[in-house]
Amino acid sequence: MVEQSAVLGVVTIALGMVLSPGPNMMYLVSRSISQGRRAGVISLAGVVAGFLVYLVGTNLGLAVLFAAVPEILTVIRLAGAAYLLWLAWRTIRPGGVSVFTVQEVPHDPPRRLFAMGLMTNLLNPKIAILYISVIPQFIDLEKGNVLLQGLVLGAFQIVVATSVNLSIVLVAGGVAGFLARRPFWLQAQRVVMGSMLGVLAVMLAFDHSASAPPEAVSEKFIRSIN
Repeated sequence: MVEQSAVLGVVTIALGMVLSPGPNMMYLVSRSISQGRRAGVISLAGVVAGFLVYLVGTNLGLAVLFAAVPEILTVIRLAGAAYLLWLAWRTIRPGGVSVFTVQEVPHDPPRRLFAMGLMTNLLNPKIAILYISVIPQFIDLEKGNVLLQGLVLGAFQIVVATSVNLSIVLVAGGVAGFLARRPFWLQAQRVVMGSMLGVLAVMLAFDHSASAPPEAVSEKFIRSIN
């Protein structure tokens, strides 16, 4: 039903996106370092819930709106690029902060940790673009149920993102301690991650295909809700 090449494509993109620093990573690392692994895992549960909201919403027809009004995707694309550029500058500028720098944050109860993880993901432009304009490209109209294909491919993305983020949560404290004792490596990590963010921002800004989904994408999602 779902082509192996489609699964591989989604997994590769999901892996690249989850490894690039963004709101989810920054929030999970800060919580894990300041409040412990348990707080990081609870926050991650909220992030996963955000993935599920996107998964269900897009596959039940939310993306039809964006396909019908591509200008909305243009706004999302440019806003996402600007946000990534801001993160890049914040990371790489003199006196910038690494994602693994220990920072003081208030200790919050589990319910608030979950809610903050959920909202961080729902407001993450990378995830919106991923579900609205990237994953649909891997759906094949000739391979059967379009809705099921979308759910399966989205599920692979969630598995990849959850696995990587859980690993980050579990090792964040150790990595932060390692980098804190080695200023050179902390600086190198900032430069590498900041550069990655900058490159991603430029690629996103000039990727016009993301703001003009092909007609087939519209048909895929229209069929998925019929």
